[in-house]
Amino acid sequence: MGEAVLAGALAAGWPADRVVATTTSSDRGQARAEALRERYEVETTSDNAAAVKGASLVVLAVKPKDMAGLLEAISQGLADGVVVASIAAGLTAAWFEERLPAGTPVVRAMPNTPAQIGAGVTAIAPGAHATEEHLALVESALSGAGTVVRVAEKDIDAVTALSGSGPAYVFYVIDALTEAGVLLGLRRDVASTLATQTVLGSARLVAETGEHPVLLRERVTSPGGTTAAGLRALDDRGVRAAFLAAAQAAYDRARELR
Repeated sequence: MGEAVLAGALAAGWPADRVVATTTSSDRGQARAEALRERYEVETTSDNAAAVKGASLVVLAVKPKDMAGLLEAISQGLADGVVVASIAAGLTAAWFEERLPAGTPVVRAMPNTPAQIGAGVTAIAPGAHATEEHLALVESALSGAGTVVRVAEKDIDAVTALSGSGPAYVFYVIDALTEAGVLLGLRRDVASTLATQTVLGSARLVAETGEHPVLLRERVTSPGGTTAAGLRALDDRGVRAAFLAAAQAAYDRARELR
């Protein structure tokens, strides 16, 4: 996800010579650093404390369990007024504010994996010291990775459950549709293409027309037709309820990570 944010910032117009990416000092981390340098022509380092010196925006994209150690390493090197954006499920803005210099503006961000191709959606939420100017700065850095929406921090766990975990639900659906095609006698490559493009085209139709999904669904569903029979089977097996339960489970897990 860190690379997706990096690519998005560059796509949004941030100069490569103003961006520093950090990796671990392990052999794997060094190989990663070299790949990032070659792909994006940015400076890379394994020295997090050095990387943040003079920065106006610091994006933290490590696993929640590693975040406390990272903050300890960089806190003393942060310039006055630097904005810290976090990408970490479960860790509140207050959690960061307690571990950063007093008054540091913190913005929580929750992107999703389609950000890797500039088609993601990221929700951002301000901490106690983040102003409109700070939100705009983070928004400008993340906009190249896709759509950015602003929410209250209390809603970040819901965002995590819906759009953060949501791509996995969609991949699940594409895989299931592909298997259905194979079951009905289609070659797997044909079934995969049909399933993938159906999901992609349907999502674009909703996004570009702005019409409610129910209205679009009704236009596909002729009385007594094939689609009506398929939708009845989905309802009989509780597919809608399963999606609601999946989102609730992801939400509950996000709250447990605090």
